[in-house]
Amino acid sequence: MRRKASLVLLACTVFFAALAPLMRWYAFPRLARIPANQYQDMVLEAKDATLLDYGTMRARKVSKVTIVQTLKGDVEAAKKVERTAGRPVVVWDGLSYVQGPDGKMVSKVPERYIFDAHSQDPVHATGEMVDGDPVKREGIEFKWPFLTQKRDYEYFDAQTRTTSPIHYKGTRTFRGLPVYYFEQTVPWTKVPMPKTMPVQGITPESVAGTGTTRWYSTVRRFWVEPVTGAPVYGEESHQEELRGGTLLGGRAKVTAFSGHVKMREDYVDHTVALVKHNRTLVLALTSYTPWGSLTLGVLLLALALYLEARARRPQDPAPTQTEEPEPVSA
Repeated sequence: MRRKASLVLLACTVFFAALAPLMRWYAFPRLARIPANQYQDMVLEAKDATLLDYGTMRARKVSKVTIVQTLKGDVEAAKKVERTAGRPVVVWDGLSYVQGPDGKMVSKVPERYIFDAHSQDPVHATGEMVDGDPVKREGIEFKWPFLTQKRDYEYFDAQTRTTSPIHYKGTRTFRGLPVYYFEQTVPWTKVPMPKTMPVQGITPESVAGTGTTRWYSTVRRFWVEPVTGAPVYGEESHQEELRGGTLLGGRAKVTAFSGHVKMREDYVDHTVALVKHNRTLVLALTSYTPWGSLTLGVLLLALALYLEARARRPQDPAPTQTEEPEPVSA
């Protein structure tokens, strides 16, 4: 019986030892993916900001500027791209909608972002764009890869349509979560005018006809949970200017927008709760199950060897039974 039990335990040992690398290197890349139909929104605010009044072409202080960012997965578009890409992809239709304190639109910039569902690497396909302009992204945008590393990454900036490094600046704790802090500085760069302007009759073409150009600079900061690669908090020191041309009435430049943009508090709480949940799921694939299976396999192997050693131990000789002498009859 001991010999049979040790063989069963040995078979279980092989199973759990094989399960550990299978979960980490086979199941994890196939199960840890961004859903193709994912929808998410985020509200950011810049309080005590400076905003251009297009009626007077003068910058003025405002109590608050609100930026609503939405990302919506296009499942059918993702399926079409997958046929040629040969891997699972996600197609996000994004919109950055900026409104002033009166609720009126300041600008809105649509995007189409196509990327690998697991690695977050960009996938180039027809339709990839920012504000209607075709782009070819390099690097990440919106989300870091699963199991983010302590290093710099290439990050795509939608305003400039260019990619530059976003630097790892250290490990911190945010709302009880260990996070990696990243920072990117985009220097003053000439950028296109938004195709949708806040005042009827003003178009990018009419502004260009006056010789006025738009310039932009920002310092972008993210606090990223490394297991999921999801930012739990973000903010920007954002600046935009109009420079030169007859539109400014002889002035060299005027501030179009300036403010410290931060995630609204209720969205921070929601994001942290969601990331904590997803973090547990990813750790189950990358840590809990592989290491648990490996540990259990080692314990079962030790028990199997112990039972096998007991089965092979020579038995003690049986005691010899001495017979009592029979009495002799007279």
